[in-house]
Amino acid sequence: MGTLLKTKNGTYYDHISEQGYSRRDFVKFATFMTAFMGLEHSMVGQVMKAMETKKRIPVIWEHFQECTGCSESFIRSDHPLVADVILDNISLDYTDTLMAAAGHNAEEAKQKSMKENYGNYILVVEGAIPTKDGGVYCTIAGRTAVEILKESAAGAAAILNFGSCSSFGGVQAAHPNPTGSVPVGDIIKDKPIINIPGCPPISEVMTGIVLYYVTFGTIPELDSFNRPKQFYGKRIHDSCYRRPYFDAGLFAETFDSEEAKEGHCLYKLGCRGPVTYNACSTTGWNNGVSFPIKSGYPCIGCSEPGFWDNGPFMERLTNVNGIGIEATADKIGKIVLGTAVAGVAVHAVATNLTKRKELKEANDCGEDNLNNIKS
Repeated sequence: MGTLLKTKNGTYYDHISEQGYSRRDFVKFATFMTAFMGLEHSMVGQVMKAMETKKRIPVIWEHFQECTGCSESFIRSDHPLVADVILDNISLDYTDTLMAAAGHNAEEAKQKSMKENYGNYILVVEGAIPTKDGGVYCTIAGRTAVEILKESAAGAAAILNFGSCSSFGGVQAAHPNPTGSVPVGDIIKDKPIINIPGCPPISEVMTGIVLYYVTFGTIPELDSFNRPKQFYGKRIHDSCYRRPYFDAGLFAETFDSEEAKEGHCLYKLGCRGPVTYNACSTTGWNNGVSFPIKSGYPCIGCSEPGFWDNGPFMERLTNVNGIGIEATADKIGKIVLGTAVAGVAVHAVATNLTKRKELKEANDCGEDNLNNIKS
């Protein structure tokens, strides 16, 4: 629990200072987040100025059909200032999971904040929205998720969808979708929407988007799925440490094989890295220590639309659209399937032949040297 703040409507820096953080801590945090947001180092000063001069942005955080995994991820950032800056300093006025109040007191706080900050607050949504049978499959205080979402979105300046459920429907919308679940974007059409998918998303990604909005007062550049490009602009495949094995055509055939233990590519075991856009392979999880592929399990593509219905997770992909780092989420699918698969096969075969030639030459050289020594 943070200390009692003297200036309720102060700036971000005011609140950071009152909690005992030094100027040095503040500068380090601004530098860390500037780099993480993909901005140039020269932008550190602008990020600092924004936090020193701008008042806190009120946040209303709604929970619908979800598992709360996104909230759990959000509060587990590895940076010591993130939790305080985000949870205390963004003026988190309402969230079912993290707030102390409940019942009528909680609802009154939300209504009061939305009225006083109409047009200026951020709406965070976690969870899909059921629409079948009048939306009865998710009701809070006797009201459906659809009704609550429309009310909360009416006065929002922007909507941040945390997680694949609110972004794309998630497991609730998977076939046969018995509750008629849909993402937020299917219901709200007149507000800026930022999708931050993942099951769950990375904590620092969620934090970075909030801080970006604080700094620039606008949403970042988005891809065709409304995902921020600075975090979802590159395939996991392109930064994966197992990528050289893919290029060499060296794959793990089973999870318990020596090849798997040695770090060979998990493509044949169903890895969705070649078609998944996320920051997992560059940012990592659990204080940047690891991510699923590094832990020995294939990427399941959880930041992509409809990933629950994209076939068995451990079934090999057959539609890898190119292997170059120049590929983007907006271009994916435009490459002819046959050409892409053929290209991957030719590249792998060519690489293997080259490696075999190099190994043979090395062995021949070794034998020649051995013979020279004997003679």
